[in-house]
Amino acid sequence: MIWRSLNTGFNNGKFNMDFDIDLARNSKAGEAILRLYRWKPYCISLGAHQSFESVNLSKAAVDNIDVIKRPTGGRAILHSDELTYSVVYPVSENLSAKDIYHDINLALLEGLKNYNSKLTEIELESSQPDFPSFYKQEKSAICFAVPAKSELKYFGKKLVGSAQRKLENAILQHGSILCGTFHLKIVDYLNTENRQALNSEIQNTTIDLGSILNENINYDELAKSIVRGFEIKFDMKFEEVLTPKFETIH
Repeated sequence: MIWRSLNTGFNNGKFNMDFDIDLARNSKAGEAILRLYRWKPYCISLGAHQSFESVNLSKAAVDNIDVIKRPTGGRAILHSDELTYSVVYPVSENLSAKDIYHDINLALLEGLKNYNSKLTEIELESSQPDFPSFYKQEKSAICFAVPAKSELKYFGKKLVGSAQRKLENAILQHGSILCGTFHLKIVDYLNTENRQALNSEIQNTTIDLGSILNENINYDELAKSIVRGFEIKFDMKFEEVLTPKFETIH
């Protein structure tokens, strides 16, 4: 199978989701794609079945934060200081969606360990939450409130959140590698009466690379490390690697 990689840098929420969908719908048999990207302005993405009414759209607009829908499931994420990835994987390879999900997270793990040896203690979640029961709880409005099976965690706290959907003849999987703490502000934009409890919940269940390493993250080097992690896990070399220069978000 041919693997291709591209790094599209900063774009707004609509561009990023449309680009992922187009990659999946126009993918070719025997070809997989890894895309890395970021968000400008910051953006709240909602799961495909989550209502816009769960978000204070007026406050988001005043704070120049996009609000969009993802093609995949899950709940609200505030995309900010993170490196986002997407993978388009052909269904013709006869791997189950669960196997693809697992293998992609292993590739991400390889990449994170390649970025900094202190990240060797990151591990994959081994159990699957009872999502029907979880979605009945108010905290389910936040995507990072609980790790799903095979997602990456650091001492029990979720570091990378991912979601997946079949589109045409490919599986689209994308997710957020948390690099800083701004994602915690998602609670400020939710229409909820239990803001304090949700704030406590997300602070207790998530972790980011900057907090783990006690340093600012070099996004260029992190992107290169993730690419290398995929090459190690899938025992291949990317056919094409495009890496535009990252801007700096102030």
